[in-house]
Amino acid sequence: MPSESANSEGAELGRYLRARRTQTSPEHVGLTVGAGIRRTPGLRREELATLAGISIDYYVRLERGKETRPSPTVLDSLARAMHMDDQEHQHLRELAARAARYAPEPAPAPSRTVRPHLKLLLESLRPNPAYVISRSMDLLAWNPGGLALYTGLDDWPAKQRNLARYLFLHPAARGLFTDWDRQITACVARLRAIAGTAPDLTNLVGELLLKSPDFAGLWERYEVTGRRPAHKTFHHPQVGTVTLTSQSLHVEGTPGQRIGVYIAEPGTPDHDALLLLDMTAPRPPQRPAHTPRATGQQP
Repeated sequence: MPSESANSEGAELGRYLRARRTQTSPEHVGLTVGAGIRRTPGLRREELATLAGISIDYYVRLERGKETRPSPTVLDSLARAMHMDDQEHQHLRELAARAARYAPEPAPAPSRTVRPHLKLLLESLRPNPAYVISRSMDLLAWNPGGLALYTGLDDWPAKQRNLARYLFLHPAARGLFTDWDRQITACVARLRAIAGTAPDLTNLVGELLLKSPDFAGLWERYEVTGRRPAHKTFHHPQVGTVTLTSQSLHVEGTPGQRIGVYIAEPGTPDHDALLLLDMTAPRPPQRPAHTPRATGQQP
């Protein structure tokens, strides 16, 4: 008898199929729409089943989470029918694998521990803003510019600093990014893509669903293609408007930690702005050096 977990994974597969179906227009897949009002957004179930070459009954069972073992051929046919890109297609395969209970071992539990040499690396990257981020977008470590670039983020306690939370809930975020709408769309797509393998996202997603209508609307769309722009423009209150190139690097041997870096060509006004940001960013308080007591010394 299927376990509750398996049923849950089948439901997630169904939710993804429904989201993609309702956002696929008939015109996009070559169907001619007759006169009159269509009550169903996107494709109808029977239209998609026909395009994919499967029975309507089988597709309905898939979308309702009652069928959890679609063959690779069925998955490929559905992906072709809805013109999925490579990332969307791969996400469909991963959901089906989990629904069929032959997925690889779950991801390791998250950790907020950052290796000392990574913190040294962040310092060596100055004046380029850099930070270490978890798979759920928690900010784990940073150099001065890496924190100061996200204006107002240092107002929050360290454990609350999360870039998704910042984008949706911090009052300074909308003014900081020239393309805030694009930023939040890419952010939610990334979170959606890893949600099934990152149980540590549950609390964050629940908080954002409750507090941000923008997040709730994007989450419902179930887009997993996060197209991160190569360049980001910031309207920063301390250093003015600056356009930077972003780069993200996976940290080997960690549960999904990445290093994020922003760079600008030396000698340009953007690089001068980074120098200013690095020099004026608040520094954490220094701990006093520990001096060991001499043997026999009284406290």
